[in-house]
Amino acid sequence: MKGIVFTEFMEMVEARFGLQTLDRIIGQAHLLNDGAYTAVGTYDHQELVQLVVALSAATQVPVPDLIKAFGQHLFGRFVLSYPRLFEGVDSAFAFLRSIDHHIHVEVRKLYPDAELPSFSYEGLGPDNLVMLYQSRRPFADLAEGLILGCIEHYGEAIELRREDLESGANNRSRFILTRRL
Repeated sequence: MKGIVFTEFMEMVEARFGLQTLDRIIGQAHLLNDGAYTAVGTYDHQELVQLVVALSAATQVPVPDLIKAFGQHLFGRFVLSYPRLFEGVDSAFAFLRSIDHHIHVEVRKLYPDAELPSFSYEGLGPDNLVMLYQSRRPFADLAEGLILGCIEHYGEAIELRREDLESGANNRSRFILTRRL
């Protein structure tokens, strides 16, 4: 997993829970590198899981809720850090439909060794979108948070529902988005 995910997670923890909490969870997570991450490095995704579990223990916030909140935070950071990815995109549905054929192409230019999830689409319509998420890593909660961040960014009234289809070596979830009229 790319280091930018780790550095952004650390920034979110410090901003929302304080530097003392960040220091405490780094110690409690028993990380091989003692929490020293660079944005361009590549790290085992299990380290992020360890950090989130430690944060959950410190804050009593459930792990899925923390990961979704991080996804929302991360989307906001992407908007600020990579504004050209959003140029000419005027809606959440338009952005979400462009993930695999535009956004992930651009991410691979920046980070050629990035292991990204894939998205395919079952239903496309003006008021609904069904996205199928697939990844070797168990981060459907992160994907859900990113989708929620996207909806929030575009300020649209969209209901999001998630169905988990498979977990383990191949994680798959279905995200059903419906525009509220």
